[in-house]
Amino acid sequence: MHPAIILRVLGVLLMIYSTTMLPPVAVALYYHDGGHVQFLTAFGITLISGLICWLPVHSRRDELRVKDGFLVVVLFWTVLGLYGAIPFLLGDEPNMGVADAVFESISGLTTTGATVLQHLDGLPKSILYYRQQLQWLGGMGIIVLAVAILPMLGIGGMQLYRAETPGPMKDHKLTPRIAETAKALWTLYVCLTFVCAITYWILGMGIFDAVTHSFSTIAIGGFSTHDDSIGYFNNPAIEVATIIFMAIAGINFGLHFLAWRRKELTHYWADPELRFYFQVLIGISAIACAVLYFNGTYENPWDGMRHAIFQTVSIATTTGYSVADSSQWHPLIPTALLMGSFIGACAGSTGGGMKAIRMLLMFKQGLREMRRLMHPNAIMVIKLNNKAVPDRVIEAVWGFFGIYLMAFCVLFLAILATGIDFVSAFSAVAACMNNLGPGLGEVALNYSSISDTAKWILCFTMLLGRLEIFTLLILFTPMFWRH
Repeated sequence: MHPAIILRVLGVLLMIYSTTMLPPVAVALYYHDGGHVQFLTAFGITLISGLICWLPVHSRRDELRVKDGFLVVVLFWTVLGLYGAIPFLLGDEPNMGVADAVFESISGLTTTGATVLQHLDGLPKSILYYRQQLQWLGGMGIIVLAVAILPMLGIGGMQLYRAETPGPMKDHKLTPRIAETAKALWTLYVCLTFVCAITYWILGMGIFDAVTHSFSTIAIGGFSTHDDSIGYFNNPAIEVATIIFMAIAGINFGLHFLAWRRKELTHYWADPELRFYFQVLIGISAIACAVLYFNGTYENPWDGMRHAIFQTVSIATTTGYSVADSSQWHPLIPTALLMGSFIGACAGSTGGGMKAIRMLLMFKQGLREMRRLMHPNAIMVIKLNNKAVPDRVIEAVWGFFGIYLMAFCVLFLAILATGIDFVSAFSAVAACMNNLGPGLGEVALNYSSISDTAKWILCFTMLLGRLEIFTLLILFTPMFWRH
């Protein structure tokens, strides 16, 4: 492990991140909401901190190792969450304590979308913009963006990319050079965001809402500038567009890259994870539509159908937008939606959850074990697209699942110990670990009523989910620190 190199990389990343405080300054000046002072102050604090880390070790040129990469990723997301809270702490509106500010910052950066804020419609535009920008930057991962810059500074980026990229197969690269891969991902990300913003604007959103909601839609974040979320607009066309863009953002960006490069779409349906992903969305949507219809929840069946489909795609992709309070529907629906968030979006997307590919592989492994009961001596191979999946990958998936369940149980008990009721505690841990946001019960609308202790626990939970369990937990093992 190289402490000097880790400190140098952390300093560079902090200086890069400090520049993200400047767009909110422009928003504050345009809308005359007085927020420019707090963002300029936050910019200065973050930049100076980065310089302090970088200057003493700026001449070091050693390559990052695997351990260094994991430590930098965890340190950066933790430190970034703390520095991201500075604008919330410095402003008079909203008036937030340390726990609330850090919770809001980490929730934004991890694209969880859980919030402690209320009365969003009355908040300064600069704060509203900043929240949405946090999610947009966290969506693809600031680390991936930095990977495209670090090689120019003499710092290799592959270990950062391995630690940051979601999914069980982390060594797959879209392009031969890692910097080109990061640039390709971010180009796609920016283009999708631009198309989404233009679509929202054409369909009736104001330019501010169109831009900010495109940030959180493509990031699968779920923050909104209004208390009623997408339901504020009461526009079926906007809801349909949001469904489409949420579903697109939940797809592996590697598939989008291939579509862009090859100028064809046939490879999408050939992808087994994508087929499974859409089967889950369609299946849960059908259940929700049927339950709403047979219970007569809506007089107009069309309203019930569009609300059911919207909430399904929003929750199952771990976005967290809403057009209705689904926690008030028949208990089967919010429970099914929450279960869908455990599956989540595709690997290589901006979504959370355990990822569709892992669930598909576990399902196939379960079927293989049942067949082995009938044919114990048969040689059976798990395949995806007629290609054998290495047993090492299957082992990693089951290892991830086991650690995920253990971590979930420990965190669930910890939240129960803070005095929250069973349903609220279970859904809060599930929503934060899956980077979903809204839960059930006490945390259905926001997290303002829970204790500071519970918020700190959930901050850790959000980071655990965003970093896919292993990246964070490996730092707590003795073997990581052995030479």
